[in-house]
Amino acid sequence: MVDPDQQATSFSGLRRIISWCGRSVAWLSLVIVLLTFGVVVLRYGFNLGWIWLQESLTYLHVSVFMIAAAWTLQQDGHVRVDVFYAEMSTQRRALVDLLGTLLFLVPFCIFLLIISWPYVARSWRLLEASHEAGGLPLVFLLKSMIMVLPALLLGQAFLNVNDAWKILRDPGQQTSADPIL
Repeated sequence: MVDPDQQATSFSGLRRIISWCGRSVAWLSLVIVLLTFGVVVLRYGFNLGWIWLQESLTYLHVSVFMIAAAWTLQQDGHVRVDVFYAEMSTQRRALVDLLGTLLFLVPFCIFLLIISWPYVARSWRLLEASHEAGGLPLVFLLKSMIMVLPALLLGQAFLNVNDAWKILRDPGQQTSADPIL
């Protein structure tokens, strides 16, 4: 049997990794804004432009969204239509989170990993570069982000399932105004 303290420590490590990844790339949003401003000023103010500079915006955008998605889920910052969810008890929310994660998030992530593997592997085999003259020679790294997204989301899904399961198993967290179902 696994020691609960050791399990909590390993889970907190995974939480910290996902949080660190999200916080790290969140700062790229500021870089994207400044870089976009620079591209516009160079293009329209000085009639200058470089493909690599414009492509770098795409790389940064992809990095932010693909890496920060799991952190957003961890922070419960994703979009939710909570017409019913907001009024649910803690136990019901845990059940919705558990089922949603197991029935939708996990299969989606597994599907994405399976379907993208050949696509990303081919890109790495070719060390795929931009098709544009003067573009960035790192398309294979950009396409790798397709694999990073489901990997991080699966890590967060594991944590969400664990958290929901704890809530469902611990009737001590239930209050009289908070029925199980």
